[in-house]
Amino acid sequence: MNLDYIIPNNWSIIEEGFDPKHIKASESIFSIGNGAMGQRANFEEKYSGDTFQGSYIGGVYYPDKTRVGWWKNGYPEYFAKVLNAPNWIGINIIINNEELDLNKCKEVLHFKRELNMKEGWLSRSFIATLQNNIQIKVETKRFLSMDLDELGAIQYNITPLNSNANITYIPYIDSNIKNEDSNWDDQFWETYQTENNKNESFLLSKTLKTDFHVCTYMSSQIYLNAKRINKEPKINKEEKHISHSYSLSVNQRETISIHKYGGYTVNRNHKKEDLITIAKNNLNEAKKTGFSKLFENQKKAWSAIWETADIEIKGDIKAQQGIRFNIFQLNQTYTGKDAGLNIGPKGFTGEKYGGSTYWDTEAYCLPFYMATKNQKVAENLLTYRYNHLQKAIENAQKLGFKNGAALYPMVTMNGEECHNEWEITFEEIHRNGAIAFAIYNYHRYTNDYSYIPKKGLEVLIGIARFWHQRANFSKAKNQYVILGVTGPNEYENNVNNNWYTNYLAKWCIDYAIENINKIKEEYNTDYTRILNKTKLSNIEITKWKEVADNLYFPYSKELEIYLQQDGFLDKELTTVANLDKSERPINQKWSWDRILRSPYIKQADVLQGMYFFEDHFSNQQIKKHFDFYEPFTVHESSLSPCVHSILASKLNKKEQAYNFYLRTSRLDLDDYNHEVEEGLHITSMAGTWLSIVEGFGGMRIQNNQLSFATKIPEQWSSYSFKINFRNRVIQVLVNKEHTSFKLLKGASLSITNNNKLIELTPNNLISV
Repeated sequence: MNLDYIIPNNWSIIEEGFDPKHIKASESIFSIGNGAMGQRANFEEKYSGDTFQGSYIGGVYYPDKTRVGWWKNGYPEYFAKVLNAPNWIGINIIINNEELDLNKCKEVLHFKRELNMKEGWLSRSFIATLQNNIQIKVETKRFLSMDLDELGAIQYNITPLNSNANITYIPYIDSNIKNEDSNWDDQFWETYQTENNKNESFLLSKTLKTDFHVCTYMSSQIYLNAKRINKEPKINKEEKHISHSYSLSVNQRETISIHKYGGYTVNRNHKKEDLITIAKNNLNEAKKTGFSKLFENQKKAWSAIWETADIEIKGDIKAQQGIRFNIFQLNQTYTGKDAGLNIGPKGFTGEKYGGSTYWDTEAYCLPFYMATKNQKVAENLLTYRYNHLQKAIENAQKLGFKNGAALYPMVTMNGEECHNEWEITFEEIHRNGAIAFAIYNYHRYTNDYSYIPKKGLEVLIGIARFWHQRANFSKAKNQYVILGVTGPNEYENNVNNNWYTNYLAKWCIDYAIENINKIKEEYNTDYTRILNKTKLSNIEITKWKEVADNLYFPYSKELEIYLQQDGFLDKELTTVANLDKSERPINQKWSWDRILRSPYIKQADVLQGMYFFEDHFSNQQIKKHFDFYEPFTVHESSLSPCVHSILASKLNKKEQAYNFYLRTSRLDLDDYNHEVEEGLHITSMAGTWLSIVEGFGGMRIQNNQLSFATKIPEQWSSYSFKINFRNRVIQVLVNKEHTSFKLLKGASLSITNNNKLIELTPNNLISV
């Protein structure tokens, strides 16, 4: 771990003391968002030190041309870039003709930055002595409105402490920006119109190639000692930059403030000819409401989110801070309002990984949103994939698959594959299985079958067709095999018969056939429509079944375990415990060739399958596989510790479960992987929630009934969480002595805890 400056706190992320070495890491950790837009925690004022400027708009991207040394047939034409959007937060500050820049100040004292997760705001305060010896106190606060998701607000207060001063605020909007990760240093934006109206300004820009039109806008109000000053700004308008300038003489110990409102309107949501008009309406609403009232509304909006989403841990402040940070960032990234958006692996905190959607959404995030919001939000995530089905079929066609076989992309913005590392894009085909599993998981949890005949079965048919065609018959084994793949463990590329991939393939085909039969019996109209659309025949289904029933799974009779892949036991099986710490992380210290030949596992692979399908295996089988594979696992994927934590809880390995939980919950806060400055690991944060609810809480759906198998780490005195289950809200409280359940909303319900039947009735606390 190389971060130790984040102060433990139940509800806030706090940094005290100004250290330039922490700037880029803090810009990630203190990021804010509201589901529609987000930004790294860059300073409003100029900062000349090392910084990573980043503002982002949900769903707006650029198809950056693929850059590879040797082109191979099947490569995607582009890599989708999450776009660094025009900057609206900037406020340059000039004090007695000197620009405020913390990198150049003589002294910075009492620096404090706070991300208040309970109420959804970011603040900063410090005392700075400039080169001209003026000493000032600065206090800032900003938030992105959860109610008005095109609007953000900033309050920036300055108090001269040792003399009177002439202070100039220069708020600006700027579209002269570029991505840190551009392949060819392309200009992604073209600014084509600027408009100014008194203290309101607007920049109209469009993305090249994708033609997203965005209006970046701002307006400001000035206050002296909390009293509004009606002062017209001086305007400076350039092709890609508009600034306003407000200058006032301020007496020592008086406070001058600026309230700046800004944000984006986008033609994803509005007609492009209306973008400025809607931006004006947003500014009118902001100024009429005022910063204080907007701030109160922000608190209420976050209070409503936490009402169901919060997990409270007592007795372990770092564990508490970790889980709330994860829940907070997930809610900043995706709110469920827009079925056209998804949960990007970096959210609104950075540009790495490109596209907005990975298999992480279906494998890790869906359960979180399903249980902490409502099933409509989860259904939106499934609908997102249904809307991309035709693109998935086209992706498969490019690789030679036929007859409506669908291969969902590894990375996407619009359903097209846009990732071009061969071993990831074309071998890591297990993501198809995660999408089918999400449909199953949604039905299992909500008991709402309606999605499958309406939309889901078409997806399942496309996926089953892919697996049928991807397998081939091996005469040597007299079984079907799947060759040349990469499993979730990306430290084994181009392997044959990855157990997890093969197991998913069989399950997907069986699950598709099961649902075809059910819909044939119970939803005849939908069945006829789907058959006509997909041209599915009984002969084709019989061929699928032959593959599923005769698929090969690598297995060691001697060890009584399934093998990661055919050649795993050919490796030199040295455990992680024998790795010198100076060689970790191996993905930064070793050549790729050495990694591929090693036994080291980036993330759960066989164990991922046993987590998904734990009811297919005995506890003894799961334990045997956990005990064999975990010692080879380096956990250099953010998605690894959570699965190990859940399985360790199931196996009563309480200390391991706790350590894995702490690692996943504080992955970014403590920068385990030495890369937090690039952005946060948003999708793995859902795994942190799973580590508690499915791990320590043992929540499962068994026999169509909600069940728990609660445990508590030694380090905690108690923990509690709520879940929204089939239109009921249930609170679970676990301490050292007992577990309590309370039905807060909805009709009576039967559940089990540790196989004991419990009848829940409204607002009746039951302890067991």
